[in-house]
Amino acid sequence: MKRTLAFVAAFGSIALVAALLATGTLLYAAPAIAAVAGAAVDPQIVAWGLAAAAGATAASSLAAGYAVAKVGTAAVGALAEKPELMARLLIFVGLAEGIAIYGLIISILILNRIA
Repeated sequence: MKRTLAFVAAFGSIALVAALLATGTLLYAAPAIAAVAGAAVDPQIVAWGLAAAAGATAASSLAAGYAVAKVGTAAVGALAEKPELMARLLIFVGLAEGIAIYGLIISILILNRIA
């Protein structure tokens, strides 16, 4: 159990550092992106929009991963007892994956609003 928690903590911290690095890179590149988009766009608006899009994608992906881990574990346990529940259990795992898709859609809407 301790190994599993250590692995989850290590993976979560790596994912958090990667998300922060991507957000920092987008914030640094915001003036150049604003220049390409047009002269009427404020670089601060572009910077915060890019950070919001990155945050929405990162948070929804982490939440979907956590949900799939919890639902998938329960699904495998139930599947071991009753193999005929495969189709029903697959729907629950797919619903958990939908969280990441919703976050990606929100990111695309934010990015469309910036440009």
